[in-house]
Amino acid sequence: MNESTPLTKKTAIVGGGISALACAVDLKEKGLDFTLFEKEGSVGGKLCTEKVGGLTVEAGPDSYLPEKYWSVQLIKKVGLAGEMLCSNDEHKGTFIFSRGRLHPLPEGVMLMVPTMIMPLAKSSLISWPGKLRMGMELFVPPRCDLKDESLAEFVTRRLGRECLERIAEPLVAGIHTSNPDNMSVMATFPRFVDMEHKSGSLIRGMVAAMRNRPARDPSAPPMTYFMSLKEGMQELVQGSVRYIGPERIRTGIAVRSVTKRGNGYRLTFSDGATADFAAVVLATPSFVTRELIGAMDPGLAEKLAAIAWSSSATVSLAFRRSDIGQPLPGFGFIVPRVENRRINACTWSSIKWANRAPEDTLLIRGFVGGGHHEELVSLGDGGLVAIVREELRGIIGLTAEPVVAKVYRWFQGMPKYTVGHLERIATIDERRKAHPGLYLIGSSYRGIGIGDCVKSGFDAAAAIAAL
Repeated sequence: MNESTPLTKKTAIVGGGISALACAVDLKEKGLDFTLFEKEGSVGGKLCTEKVGGLTVEAGPDSYLPEKYWSVQLIKKVGLAGEMLCSNDEHKGTFIFSRGRLHPLPEGVMLMVPTMIMPLAKSSLISWPGKLRMGMELFVPPRCDLKDESLAEFVTRRLGRECLERIAEPLVAGIHTSNPDNMSVMATFPRFVDMEHKSGSLIRGMVAAMRNRPARDPSAPPMTYFMSLKEGMQELVQGSVRYIGPERIRTGIAVRSVTKRGNGYRLTFSDGATADFAAVVLATPSFVTRELIGAMDPGLAEKLAAIAWSSSATVSLAFRRSDIGQPLPGFGFIVPRVENRRINACTWSSIKWANRAPEDTLLIRGFVGGGHHEELVSLGDGGLVAIVREELRGIIGLTAEPVVAKVYRWFQGMPKYTVGHLERIATIDERRKAHPGLYLIGSSYRGIGIGDCVKSGFDAAAAIAAL
């Protein structure tokens, strides 16, 4: 694999997830030369969709947020604008399992912040003392400093402990698969920190933000809060590969190390072969990146080691609709940690999205691990399926036998942005400056969502173009 092309024309992208693919798409669009290396037999990372009979089963993320427009930009770049899929919002609704039953999230609660009085007052989710404490947020003075704190500390300080336990924690755990007790509020929800300091109150800040939202362009294609693709999220991977060109992608090739080589870098592969590049983009998890650059910069590797990761699993179950005894509410439900259940959430996948299952079949996806009971992820498929079935029986009374069951595990699949994360990232950025042409992208650093990862790939491509 020893290469002879001039270094000035060559970039290596290590990793094959959506961050790497976004970087490759943008480099291709800019007319720059690159090669993408992925150790697995295919690219895509967590964007993995499996077709099982007439089912469309997502192993990882089932959607993206169009609000983070970089995802939409990538979709359009690779020619998939016509494949964007809105959620079935006629069924829209979030339910929270609390004290033995499902409660709708009160209308007007934006993540954890109430913006309407009557829906919260009528809600059975929060006790009257808890409701009054949430309303008192208007009179809680903002902190005088910008020191980082945990999400649990922030929510408890502003909205009270019950809001944390019954609303914030389960909603956030579903996004970050992390524990709010040590989750950095500045790294995960900087918007709320900004609202506190600019408006003096989350409620005032959120109401003002909603009032000042720009009007939707009636000529723009319809969008819902969550969006997907008609054939599943792996369609974005396939579209990216077609755009990039399979000749630029080398799968089944593991990079063992990255070292300095003159004005560029040398990649050493697991078979001992080497290749030299002017620029290297490491789109690998921080713990993998640490191993790749450890010999070149032990100090940078040490900083990367401070980023912790969590593991989770998804369990998709298909049932005959005729076996479901009652209508299922909303898009699914989430479970607070204080309930001490063994699942975090469930989504009614074929209710939330069109074309995910035949008309006579209901597809449900359960989530295990991450925020709590992470040890369950290591159970065998049968054990995880049994747990999800037992929890569905206890929560919604579903006793039917599934006709299909699929389990997907993501060991060390999600970074934990613990308190002090932004300071760690600033230190990593400073050390990386000693290595011009080296870029670190992906969910480890500045956002875990698909849009954040795509942006990191675009940013690296722009920096390479400017070299």
